[in-house]
Amino acid sequence: MLLPPAPVTFEHLPDGLGAGTAAPRLSWTLPAGTRVQDAYEIEVERGGRRTTTGPLPGADQRLVPWPAAPLASRERATVRVRVWADGAGPSAWSAPAAVEAGLLSPADWAAVPVGAGWPEDPAAERRPARVRTGFHLDKPVERARLYVTAHGLYEAEINGRRVGDEALAPGWTVYPERLRYRTHDVTAHLVPGDNAIGAWLGDGWYRGRYGFDGGTRNIYGTDQSLIAQLEVTHPDGTRTTVATGPDWTAAPSPILFSGLYEGETHDSRLDDPLWSTPRAAADGWTPVAVHARDPRTLVAPQGPPVRCTTEVAPVSVTRRPDGRQLLDFGQNLVGRLRITVDGPAGTEVVLRHAEVLDGGELAVRPLREARSVDTLILAGGPQTWEPRFTLHGFRYAEITGWPGDLDPADVTARVHHTDLRRTGWFECSDPLVNRLHENVVWSMRGNFVDIPTDCPARDERLGWTGDLQVFAPTAAFLYDCAGMLDSWLTDVGVEQLPDGTIPWYVPVIPGEPAWTPIQPGAVWGDAATLTPWLLHRRFDDPELLRRHYTTGRRWVDLVDRLAGPTRLWDTGFQLGDWLDPAAPPEDPGAGRTDPYLIATAYFAHSARHLARTARVIGEHADAHRYGLLAKQVAAAFRQRWGTPDGLLTSDSPTAYAVALRFNLISEPAARRRAGDRLAELVRAGGHRIATGFVGTPLICDALTDAGHLDDAYRLLLQTECPSWLYPVTRGATTIWERWDSLRPDGTLNPGGMTSFNHYALGAVADWLHRTVAGLEAFSPGYRTIRFAPRPGGGLTWAKARHETPYGTAAISWQLTGEVLTAELTVPPGCQAVLELPDRPHRLLGPGTHRVSTAEPGVPAPHRSAEPATA
Repeated sequence: MLLPPAPVTFEHLPDGLGAGTAAPRLSWTLPAGTRVQDAYEIEVERGGRRTTTGPLPGADQRLVPWPAAPLASRERATVRVRVWADGAGPSAWSAPAAVEAGLLSPADWAAVPVGAGWPEDPAAERRPARVRTGFHLDKPVERARLYVTAHGLYEAEINGRRVGDEALAPGWTVYPERLRYRTHDVTAHLVPGDNAIGAWLGDGWYRGRYGFDGGTRNIYGTDQSLIAQLEVTHPDGTRTTVATGPDWTAAPSPILFSGLYEGETHDSRLDDPLWSTPRAAADGWTPVAVHARDPRTLVAPQGPPVRCTTEVAPVSVTRRPDGRQLLDFGQNLVGRLRITVDGPAGTEVVLRHAEVLDGGELAVRPLREARSVDTLILAGGPQTWEPRFTLHGFRYAEITGWPGDLDPADVTARVHHTDLRRTGWFECSDPLVNRLHENVVWSMRGNFVDIPTDCPARDERLGWTGDLQVFAPTAAFLYDCAGMLDSWLTDVGVEQLPDGTIPWYVPVIPGEPAWTPIQPGAVWGDAATLTPWLLHRRFDDPELLRRHYTTGRRWVDLVDRLAGPTRLWDTGFQLGDWLDPAAPPEDPGAGRTDPYLIATAYFAHSARHLARTARVIGEHADAHRYGLLAKQVAAAFRQRWGTPDGLLTSDSPTAYAVALRFNLISEPAARRRAGDRLAELVRAGGHRIATGFVGTPLICDALTDAGHLDDAYRLLLQTECPSWLYPVTRGATTIWERWDSLRPDGTLNPGGMTSFNHYALGAVADWLHRTVAGLEAFSPGYRTIRFAPRPGGGLTWAKARHETPYGTAAISWQLTGEVLTAELTVPPGCQAVLELPDRPHRLLGPGTHRVSTAEPGVPAPHRSAEPATA
């Protein structure tokens, strides 16, 4: 008998609890050793009844439609699958996977928002509250679910025990339209008789200070409230519901203040450790204020929450003569400190954070108005503490007020980010390149904090659309980010203006910042078309394309109107090739490339991708229309910026990289001349970086495509500033925002926008994966893989591994003299095209293959699919 497939998964969710759809799609991977699925059968068990589809012919195994009647709210089912493969079968059944619907109807909600009942000054820093209630269970508990969210942030407790392990819940969405709730199994939290439930509350993004130049308060409201519904099902089928309402009480929290930028101050002397138990002291608890929330806006998560994913110990502790302790964690990270400390009551232990040092002291200037200071006031005696409702970007921490000698084991940095499943790895023979890749990973971890942010330390941390657009190919290789980005793209659509404008960052802070009002901008707005397409190519989800199609179409239609009959987008403000190293520190948009060339190039690129999307989802008239539009814009681009011999009037590396990679220069001789000119410019610059956010993700591919692979490698391996490896030689452990965030003389870049953890310029990692290692999605979801390693730069080996939606794909190659040998892994149910230098293409089936350029190849079928990066 065939081995069983892997257990079924649901949508893009990490598990099936609290699914937000009545008909979740199913995915599975085939048993090891199989080649092609011939048929499958799905079994659904619900309420003690089993139904099966019977054997269904076909190779479908990715996001297969729900095969039974839709789930009702709260309904639970287990799903198994078995397959027929390679002419044999059926296999054994997969292990059962459980899915349980959340609250799917607004009528399911009895809970209302409750918070502090005392007057507050909405313009001031406000002390957070805790809310609680008691309840009695006089029947046994069969199962219990807590459906919970908040206006602000929350941490829930039942009977003194924390519920869940997520941080900064419920995350950041466009709250008036979409507020995520999470479903928790709390059966084990409850006891017969008296129980209690409560929650810590924090301001978070909802009403805390957020944004530039002092920030904006009360972005979404002034209340800080919990929305919680505990449902206890008893063996006799009855249900006890405990929902937030006027019978709850509130009291000031021992947290005196908490802000995402500012940090947190906690006075342990004010805490009652029994506050969320039936034995809580009654003093100080007063009736809650009841607020409003339309339950139609409550939505289930589409991906995992923010969690602590690892802990980092300090690599050194330096005691200053004045008693300050400077800790170096050896890694720039995002998170917070957990400390274990013992001292007299009233002792204040102050924790300050920074990404780098300046003259041996914390460099706080780049933080701007983000204080990033946590303070613990001791109650007396030993305690372990970490902040609840703040995160910091830091490598270094300074501690003052520590009683006695500090043992390094008493301080741990706890790393927080959206708990995405790691799916991609890369390594090669050059240790500096390996450190560069590791820096990319750490910058993604630090900036994928519920939304994809631009930086984690200063007073910004916003979901800049262009940053994500250029980095998405790298992100989708390294982590399974489909659900998280699907959710964020939904908010992109919510924030889109009626005329089709995509904001520079999402969610929007009204009126922020004054220098970038909501207006159309190329590259950033093009996230509406390019990012859904990229996610489909990597995760094989046509429905994701369909969900976001209207947003992308409205964006392209807007640009079409702005360009008019000329098909040239040559008006309005543009960020251009942001952070071109030639731009002055105070004007990072003043690069050497004509910003309207970039805008028009992206217009053509987005129109072409919208046409491809339309074809996939069956909008054939749109596919024709936008395909024709893309050709018209490309012709207008050539007429405006092109010359007869293939050169461009905007003679910069970014201009040529964009024109070549976006196929805006079509005639072969002109393309050769443009590629040669790009290489000439790169050589003239000493193989140092001369591109910003736009050109950097494209330039190595453009050089490679143009036959100048050596120049691409020399650009990659350059160590002088500006270059990718210059920060590595300066000890960087994350990607910097500016090529010279730390200057060669050791001083900080004087610009007011200087982050040391910014993933955008790390988009080169996608080229490392696809070209250096040679692993690329050739059809959606890697159902067909392209293995095409391109050795160079003196590298003697490289390897990459990716957990595709269908299983593990991997390549490991080694160069011995002129002979390239490689070991390749193709997942079950997939195939691969192998393209080795100067050898015929070969078609490979599932399994492990060892190949060498010393052996003849077998010609593969004609290449007809478009590469994932097209």
